[in-house]
Amino acid sequence: MPFIKIATQSDLPAVNQAKEFPCGDKTICVANVNGEISAMDNICLHRGGPLGQGVIEDGKVICPWHGWAWDPKTGEAGPLGAKVAVYPVKVEGGDVSVELE
Repeated sequence: MPFIKIATQSDLPAVNQAKEFPCGDKTICVANVNGEISAMDNICLHRGGPLGQGVIEDGKVICPWHGWAWDPKTGEAGPLGAKVAVYPVKVEGGDVSVELE
């Protein structure tokens, strides 16, 4: 599947912040953990909370609704066995693109 532009580099979240971006018919959570950009589904599997509105603690995106901690590199939430989709991210020429599966 082709990469889809979701933002410009200047739109990316600041270091250790997360942000929501529309991408096709979904919303993607883009996380900036210590300068490394990751993209994953925006919907927390617990109660559907918006991960891109959460905060980053210890390298994890914390859901703002109930505090589930998601690893933006793997999409996994701790020992719970829960996992959201993670998408390849490409930053080229000032454009930020993700590849949906």
